[in-house]
Amino acid sequence: MTLVDTAQNRIFETSELLSRYVAEWLCTLAIASGGVFSVCLSGGSTPRRLYGQLADPIFASRLPWNRVHWFWGDERFVPHDHPDSNYRMALETFLSHVPVPPANIHAIPTEGMTPEQSAAAYETTLKQFYGSGTMTAERPLFDVTLLGIGDDGHTASLFPGQLALQETHKWAMAVIGVKAEPRITLTYPALDSSRDVAFLATGGGKRDMVARARSGDRTLPAAKVRPIGRLHWFTDRAAAPTGAM
Repeated sequence: MTLVDTAQNRIFETSELLSRYVAEWLCTLAIASGGVFSVCLSGGSTPRRLYGQLADPIFASRLPWNRVHWFWGDERFVPHDHPDSNYRMALETFLSHVPVPPANIHAIPTEGMTPEQSAAAYETTLKQFYGSGTMTAERPLFDVTLLGIGDDGHTASLFPGQLALQETHKWAMAVIGVKAEPRITLTYPALDSSRDVAFLATGGGKRDMVARARSGDRTLPAAKVRPIGRLHWFTDRAAAPTGAM
C-alpha cells in the first residue's frame, strides 16, 4: 500500500490509500492502548476521506468506541449544524454512524457565547478530561492529533503573524480577523501534548508547503509543531516534496 515506509514519513500513491492506511494505523493504536484513548481531529477534505473510512464496517467493527474520546484542534465559530462546521463534518462522515457514546464526543462550543468564552470553555473541557490544569511530558493530553497544512502554512487555526503563535500558557484561543468568521484553535502547548501527531496532506497544491514545513521553515505555523511524542507526515504522491524518499 505504501510507496515509502520510514519512521516518520509515508508517501502513498493515492489519497484513498493514504486514508485507508491512516484508518488502520489509528485503529491499531487505539486497540493497543488498552485504556482511554484520545484523538484530536482536523477539518478539511483529506480528513473527510479518513473519517469515511472509520465508518466502514472494516474499521468500525474493530475500534473500541466506548473508550475513545474525540476532540477538535480547531473550529469555525458557527453553529454546529452550519455547513462549515468541523464538528458537523465529523458527525456526518463517521460519528453518527458508529456506536460512540455521546459523552465521548467533545465538540468546541460555538453558540450562546463569545469566541473568547468559547475558547475558555473548551480549555476547561480539556483540563477536566486531562484531570489537571498543568500538562506533563510523561502524560500527553492526546494519544493522536491529526493536522492539515494550508496554502499559507497554517495548521489548525494557527495562522501566520497571529498572537496565538506565541501563546505558551493557554490551551485554546479565539482567532479573530483572519478569516470571515472567528475561529477557535488549540495552541501549540495543547497540540504538542500528543503521543503521535500526524500531518495529512494530499494534492499538488500542498507540495511546496509540505516541503518547507518538513525542512523546518519556522516562518510557517505548521513547522512549529513539536510534539512530545512522534511526528508523522502522511502524504500522497502529488503532495510529496520533489525527491522525497
